[in-house]
Order: sequence, then structure tokens, then C-alpha cells
Amino acid sequence: MIVGIILALIAGSLVGLQTIFNNKVNEHMGSWATTTLVLGMGFLASFLIGLFVEGAGMFTLHNMQPWYWFSGMIGVGVVISIVKGVKQLGPTYAISIVLTSQLAFALLFDSLGWFGLEQVPFTFKQLLGVLIIVGGILVFKLSGGTEKNQKQVAKAV
Repeated sequence: MIVGIILALIAGSLVGLQTIFNNKVNEHMGSWATTTLVLGMGFLASFLIGLFVEGAGMFTLHNMQPWYWFSGMIGVGVVISIVKGVKQLGPTYAISIVLTSQLAFALLFDSLGWFGLEQVPFTFKQLLGVLIIVGGILVFKLSGGTEKNQKQVAKAV
């Protein structure tokens, strides 16, 4: 379990770092060029590392459902939305919303057992946890004290 926690912490730090880099690239190239560059570089890196680590076995699909192949296209939506969201809201606020949304939808997908997931019973404690995180984001953003920040929160809510 500790390895899973460490990997999740690493993933969170990498998402934050990637968001900053993507934002800087977006300042020079635009959103779609940024998305193309990010996903293209990601493809190249994962392809080469995959060949090195797994060899030809990397191409064995193990009876995978065809609709799962579309996850790369979902990645386009992820990157473009984050790039544009960060441009509008700033990195901390945008990523806070992204992560909370991710948690809320994971709760929904788990509770309903969608996409081949084992169904996990929904509890109001889980919902309360998500709502507390949303409240924390609002407190965080409103505590900035600037009129611009408060107007952005009012727009988002």
C-alpha cells in the first residue's frame, strides 16, 4: 500500500509540474499546439520507454475492450481543458478544481460500477468528503483577498 501512496504522490507532483510547463508553452504557442506538443512528446517517450522495458510484449492487448483505445483521445480533452483552465484561473485554482472533479467523478464511477469497475457502495461520508474539499477550495481562493480573485470565484460558482 505504501508504494501506491508514494506513486500517487509522485503523480500529483508531476501533474502540477506538467501544468506549469504546459502553461509556459501555451504562452508561446497557443492551446492546440501545446496539446499536440505535450501528447506527441508523451507518445514518443512512452513508446521508447515501453520498448525498452517491455519489448514487443508492449503490443499484446490481452483481450482489451476496443472502446478503451479511445483514452488517448480523452487525453486531448484533458490537456486542452487544463491548459485553457490554467490560463483563465491560474494553476493552483484550476488544478484544485480538476482534482476535486476527478475525485467526484471517480466516486460516481465507483459507486455505479461503470467502465468495468467493481461497484463500491456509495456513502454520504464520501460525498461529505468531496463537499469539504470543494469548501476548502472556496476558502483558499476567497482568502486571497483580491477583488479579481473574488470575481473569478463568483464567475465559477
